[in-house]
Amino acid sequence: MFATALIVSLLPALAAAQGYGAPDPKPTSSAAAGAAAVPSAPADTPGHMNIDVAFQSQFVFHPANITAPNGTLVTFWFPNSGLDHSVTQSSFAAPCTYLAATDNSSAGFDSALQSAKSFTINITDDTKPIWYHCKQAGHCGMGMVGSINAPATGNTFDNFKAAALKIGPSEVQESNSGPVTGGVNGIATAPPASSTGTTTTKDSGATALVYNAFFALFAAALAAGLSL
Repeated sequence: MFATALIVSLLPALAAAQGYGAPDPKPTSSAAAGAAAVPSAPADTPGHMNIDVAFQSQFVFHPANITAPNGTLVTFWFPNSGLDHSVTQSSFAAPCTYLAATDNSSAGFDSALQSAKSFTINITDDTKPIWYHCKQAGHCGMGMVGSINAPATGNTFDNFKAAALKIGPSEVQESNSGPVTGGVNGIATAPPASSTGTTTTKDSGATALVYNAFFALFAAALAAGLSL
């Protein structure tokens, strides 16, 4: 009787671990998404700042606008969500267009479309802003843009994002020819690297812990029942 009662009491935990009766893992409201999703980027450390790409399965970078002094490493973390994204340098005047080389400037950095990767740039001139966007079709026009060291007035991040949203569905699809290192005001010295542990799935360590605990208690309950 004791063993039966214990096993029955543990069934809801096992069901939750398997996902039965659990909420949709992709909530429709932003509030629900915020409660359910786990950020993929680690916490910032001195001299190193981290940005989530497609934060909480939304078409955004998080944080979308940061201030980073010279020498700061800024790492972008791409989720493994089944949809590739990019971190592609652009300009305030053309938020959804890759920053090509000119007579006076080198070309911008470009991670290219990625999944489950990390991409790092080194800030080289904190007196000038860095503008970037996601080149996946339609994403920039939906506001998936970001900035580093944007001014507080004039060409602000909010105005940059507003310009991208104004482009909207008229965004021109960009080619995807692979990563581009280098950059303007921030330098990528290496292409994106494979990243582990940047996403949380239903069958994660927490689920494994529930399974292990369940079966350990199940075995204990069964042994107790047989000894009675």
